[in-house]
Formats: sequence, C-alpha cells, structure tokens
Amino acid sequence: MTYLTPRIALVGDRSPAVRSHARIPGLLAALAEHDHLVLDAYWIPTGDAAAPGALDGFDAVWLLPGSPYRSEAGALAAVRTARERGIPFLGTCAGFQHAVLEYARNVCGLAGAVHGEEHPEAEQQVIAPLACSLVGHEGAVAITPGSLAERVLGATRTQERYHCAYGLNGAYLDRLTAHGLRFSGADASGEVRVLELPGHPFFLASLFQPELSGDGTRAHPMVRALARAAVAHADSTAAATSA
Repeated sequence: MTYLTPRIALVGDRSPAVRSHARIPGLLAALAEHDHLVLDAYWIPTGDAAAPGALDGFDAVWLLPGSPYRSEAGALAAVRTARERGIPFLGTCAGFQHAVLEYARNVCGLAGAVHGEEHPEAEQQVIAPLACSLVGHEGAVAITPGSLAERVLGATRTQERYHCAYGLNGAYLDRLTAHGLRFSGADASGEVRVLELPGHPFFLASLFQPELSGDGTRAHPMVRALARAAVAHADSTAAATSA
C-alpha cells in the first residue's frame, strides 16, 4: 500500500531542444495510465542540485541527458546524495557519465577524474570521447545474466537508442570494478553501456537513452523500475515515520 505519492527529482537543465526532455511528461503520463505508477515529479536544474537539502524528501533521482550540464558540481552532488542515502537512482546518457565520474572521485580516490567534454586537455579523463560517436545511433546491448539490469529488462539482450559521443575510458574499468561498481551491459565490441551498484536499493545507469524507446507512449522498463523503486522508498519512509 502506498501511503504518499512518491516524489521524483528530475535533475537536468530542461530544454525543448533536448528530445529526451520533451518525452518526460508523456512517459510520466504513461506510467500513471498503463502501470498505475503515479509520481510527483519536480525538475531540479543542476545549478540548484548542489545546494544543501536540495534533494531532501525525494523518493527517487533521475539524472537526465543534456551534457555539458550548467553545473557539473550539481550533477555530481545529485549522484552522491542518491548513492549515499540509498535513494533510488537512474542516470541516462550524461547521467551515466556523471555517475561514473562521481564514483571515480569519491569512492575510487581519483580526485583528478574529469569528463573529457569539459576538460579535453586533462590527464585523468575517466569519461572520454568514444571511438565512434553514438549520436543518433541505435544498437544491441548484451546484459549480464543475474544482474539488476537483467531483472529490470527481463532479457539478456536489448536494442537501444543513443545520442552521445562520450563514454567510459576503459583504462579505468578495473579500478572502478575493484571498488564495487558493476558494469552489466556492453555493446557488440565490449564497450560498457550499463552500470549498477550492488547493495544499493536501486542504482542503475545507461549510456543509452531509454527515454527515446518506442514512440513515447509506454515507459521503458528502466523507467518503470525506477518508478516502482520510488514507490517502495515512499512506502518505507512512511512506515518508518508512523512507527
């Protein structure tokens, strides 16, 4: 039983020029109509996300596409807040990139880790240019059996759409993995496309954009899974408060 309508923070610099942003209202409506998952959604600009308490009271955080963000610090703060507080988190496209960057800096001890789009001359480009740009690309993703991603997608293979030119620098893959991050999806050449964090209630990110799946009238399984995790978080919070 849901005690409160779950509140979800849509962290990103909302723009009509970003196709995935334009899809969000329809996806939220689809969740309510088809899946009976009603969310109270708030857009949080990245410039506001770094402020103390900016994400207090939210049951889920969705870090949306739109890199470079107006505030890298705000995007990273959103990831860290969700990761450390056990708030359900979904990162898509730039959200995936900044989830990696936050983990590299704050868990792996790579204080100099940067995003190559914003710091093209820096040494520790944990997020670096892809060998081939994925802007407007669609491709198959192999999903690791037994992973959160497989449970969410219900399959070990999926066809997804992209709009990005940056991804994980493979030179840092082993270090990130050794510190607990799990990479559970890859393309045909073995390049990382999905990550998750074992032990967290729900922490999932994809370099592809599930917002662009289909015609926008039904929510992608990752989006539905985030909504369900938000419901569980709201219920748990309400139960703890009334106990």
